[in-house]
Amino acid sequence: MRILVVEDEERIADFVNRGLTSAGYEVEVAPDGQAALNKLHEADYELVILDLMLPDMDGLSVLEKIRIRKVSPPVLILSARGGVEDRVKGLELGADDYLVKPFAFVELLARVRALIRRGQPSMEKLSCGDLTLDCVRRRANRAGKPIDLAPKEFSILEYLMRNQGKALSRTMIVEHVWDMEYDGLTNIVDVYIRHLRSKVDDPYPVKLIHTVRGIGYMVDPATKMADEPVKLDDGE
Repeated sequence: MRILVVEDEERIADFVNRGLTSAGYEVEVAPDGQAALNKLHEADYELVILDLMLPDMDGLSVLEKIRIRKVSPPVLILSARGGVEDRVKGLELGADDYLVKPFAFVELLARVRALIRRGQPSMEKLSCGDLTLDCVRRRANRAGKPIDLAPKEFSILEYLMRNQGKALSRTMIVEHVWDMEYDGLTNIVDVYIRHLRSKVDDPYPVKLIHTVRGIGYMVDPATKMADEPVKLDDGE
């Protein structure tokens, strides 16, 4: 998940960057409005965190330019301008949320997660190669054969398939599927991925669930990953 932080104050930008990176997000920083617009023209982002007091233009002008794009990401305004009029104007111009400085990082992270979850596509059916998911009926099948998945297995696979081709960290998977903090000590994601592989991949020559070393997992039918699935001892 890629996030663009538009912030000219280096200390705050670094603080937000380090915190979100530790939470498993890919972060880029733009120090002014024009740099932000250039980055948005060059790449896609799942979220923009936008300061209003920028050196070259008002953040609300940046917001307006983002909103006239054919496809625009959710925008979280992060500003010292905390008056009611400022907050109302920002929301009326298309901001999805507004957080006033100074702020607690845990609150920022909670708002980021909520906005990204809200922005996830809501397609009823997903496919990856010969694997299909019916997200309404909660059914999975591969090559025309039904696959019996436990609820959490289905949720993990659905999340991976909604982000097909993107590497998702264990942190992101835990926070999305279990809606809790990932302490880095539990191997719960690895255990569930192993169970998923036994049902989705092991009976078939083409593997769809890939380990991305140092990051987490991804689903992609075209990917030739050199990494072997991690071998775990979950007590079974």
